[in-house]
Amino acid sequence: MSMKTFVKVNQMLSVAVVAAGLFACNCEKKSCQPIQEEAWGQLPSGDSVKLFTLTSKTGIEVKITTYGGAVTSIKTPDNKGQMGNIVLGFDSLAPYVKGTPYFGALIGRFGNRIAQGRFTLNDSTYQLATNDGANHLHGGIKGFDKVVWTANPTTSCCGAPALELTYVSKDGEEGYPGNMSVKVVYALEDNDLKITYEATTDKACPVNLTNHAYYNLSGTGTILDHELTIDALEYTPVDSTLIPTGELVKVEGTPFDFIKPFAIGARIDQVPGGYDHNFVLTPVAADSLRFAGRLTDPKSGRTMEIMTTEPGLQFYSGNFLDGTLQTGDWSLVKYSGLCLETQHFPDSPNKANFPSVILNPGEKYTSTTIMKFGVK
Repeated sequence: MSMKTFVKVNQMLSVAVVAAGLFACNCEKKSCQPIQEEAWGQLPSGDSVKLFTLTSKTGIEVKITTYGGAVTSIKTPDNKGQMGNIVLGFDSLAPYVKGTPYFGALIGRFGNRIAQGRFTLNDSTYQLATNDGANHLHGGIKGFDKVVWTANPTTSCCGAPALELTYVSKDGEEGYPGNMSVKVVYALEDNDLKITYEATTDKACPVNLTNHAYYNLSGTGTILDHELTIDALEYTPVDSTLIPTGELVKVEGTPFDFIKPFAIGARIDQVPGGYDHNFVLTPVAADSLRFAGRLTDPKSGRTMEIMTTEPGLQFYSGNFLDGTLQTGDWSLVKYSGLCLETQHFPDSPNKANFPSVILNPGEKYTSTTIMKFGVK
């Protein structure tokens, strides 16, 4: 089937979905695709979980669950027009509840690591959960990836299908100060998945929100032959527990140099443990979108370009996947997927030379990341 034929058929199916009585967005600017909503199970607590399917006018499909705000599937065409899922995930709730390494999840209050789970702010010291050895990781034992978000199907400003997710993190949750209200919007605009984050608080608190999708543009095998570009002249080296030392080191002449596209597997053996490092993106004006990186799969021809307002990009090469998780007949072994997490730098609350992550009362945290899907 040609790509044009696929898109036409997909649009016809979308009309049928609307006729079936499923949620259809209301947009005056231009016609938009429906958002499908379905019950997706119940947690032991009794909370109900939903799954939403967004389909763009070009045929790209994204599935998002209210459990952890996780992206469970992204289907895009390859260079033969065949649709395939490019993120690691599951088609039922149970594996997520049992536990995954943050597959597709929203991460907060603080994405990445905080040394010793401790920081001092306004003369008060806060102790967080230490759920990664001696350190705090991705919001703690029950971070934003393990809560049920409130969902509101809507449209973006340009009329594309969008899903608004909200959550209120209470004062003291996982050790963090202040009541924090968070809103995340996923919008599927043609070939782009746009994620916008907002947060407010009634007490000063660090915040660093991101999405933890694992990408494999082939939809099978490993990501070692994927070619990666990162627009960063520096990275933040880490100690043995993956906490940044505080230095900013030039990537030139090192295995961390992705200024030009490099196959991920070409130099990974030179990085003990594999890639799990923050890259310092080329600076732009505050709150402006910047090119962060590009991922290309030579086999399928699929590409993904990342734009973000964030100053950093965490490249994680799936080093801790060990084959214990399986989706279909695919055993998720080491390097089965990679993460490109747009973020502020790890351990920023304890590094005065890193960009600030402190949100104060009366201020609004905002962040935007766009994944642009394509094909060669």
